[in-house]
Formats: sequence, C-alpha cells, structure tokens
Amino acid sequence: MLTDLQLQTVLRLRKPHPCGGYEWTVTRLGADIGLECNTCHHRVLLTRRELARRIKTVVFAPPSIEENPKI
Repeated sequence: MLTDLQLQTVLRLRKPHPCGGYEWTVTRLGADIGLECNTCHHRVLLTRRELARRIKTVVFAPPSIEENPKI
C-alpha cells in the first residue's frame, strides 16, 4: 500500500492529532514519510512501517504519471 504513495496524497490516520484533525498530506517521500496535518499544519516524520500501521484510508490521491501519459 505504501508503494502507491505520492506527494500531495491526503491520508486519514486511525487516531486524531491533538488539534482534532484526522487528515494528513504527504510532503516527503523516502526512508521516512513526511506528513503535514491539514488542520494545524504541524509537520511530522514517520517511518514507513509506523505509517503503515497508522493509516486508515486514502482520501485523495493525485493522478499518477502512468495513468495520464503525455503523448
């Protein structure tokens, strides 16, 4: 599931952030995944394994390059 992550993907996590927001935007991809809370704009880094345990659903996924090839 985490192999499908792209920048600007919006995720819903299982537990709320202390500000009350559930939705996060992916801001960094690599060994660690950077997330930004959509409610208070707080940024965190999570390992891929930790994010895989915390993720509930993908709210919005931008179209991938393979789906829209430019001819």
